Amino acid sequence: MTSSKKNVLRPSSQEDVNRFLQQVRSTALPVRRDHRARLIFGMDATASREPLWDRACHIQAQMFEATAAMGGIEIQLAYYRGYGEFKAAPWAAEAEVLQNRMTSIRCAAGQTQIARVLKHALGQARSAQSSVSALVFIGDCMEEDPDQLAKLAGELGILDVPMFLFQDGADPTAAKTFSHIAKLTRGAHCRFDGNSAAQLRDLLCAVAVYAAGGRKALADHGRHHGGEVLRLIAQLDSRG
Repeated sequence: MTSSKKNVLRPSSQEDVNRFLQQVRSTALPVRRDHRARLIFGMDATASREPLWDRACHIQAQMFEATAAMGGIEIQLAYYRGYGEFKAAPWAAEAEVLQNRMTSIRCAAGQTQIARVLKHALGQARSAQSSVSALVFIGDCMEEDPDQLAKLAGELGILDVPMFLFQDGADPTAAKTFSHIAKLTRGAHCRFDGNSAAQLRDLLCAVAVYAAGGRKALADHGRHHGGEVLRLIAQLDSRG
C-alpha cells in the first residue's frame, strides 16, 4: 500500500474470534499422513505493513513449536512489496531458517499483489512435487480487481486449498474481498489490530495445528495449551 494511513480501527470482538474458529472447525483440510503438512505464509510487505513485520517473525517460530508433536510443518514465505516485486522462499521446516529470512526483508511502498500470492499457491498445489495444506495471508488492504481474485480463489477451492486471511485494520473494501475469498476456498477471515497481537498469534498457531493434524489435533491443542482463544476452541467443540 502506498500510504500508511488507515481507517479508524475497531478491535476484533469475541464474536469475531468465535466466528473465525467456527469456520476453521468446519473446514475439511486434507491431512498429509506421509510427511509434514505444508503451509504457505503470504504477507503484504508494503510500507503500511512494517509495524507488524517484527511481530510476525516471532509468530512464525511459535507456529513451528505448536505443530512439533505432530511431526512438524513446512512453511513457505511468500511476499510482495515495492514496484511489482514478489518473492517466494524455499520451503522451510526450521523456525530459525524462516525467521532469518523474514528479518532480512524490509517493507517498501507499493500496490497490493494478492493475485500473485494466489497464483503462486495454485502453482504449488498443482505441482507433482509439492502439496499445500493451507494458505495463510496477512494484509491490510486490497487494490486489485476483486473478480480476478474471486476466480483464483475459486480455483484454490477446487484444489482443496483453504485460505485463512488475517486483516490488519478495518478497511471495508479489503474486508469484503477477504471474506469472499475465504468463502470460495472454504477457509476463514478474521480482523485484528495492533492491540491484538496475542490473538493473532493464537489464531495462526491454531491454523497451523489444524493444517498439520486436522480437527482432533486442534481440539487437543486447545486442551493442552489453553489461552483465551484456545479455550474458545473447546467451547465451540462442545456445541457440536
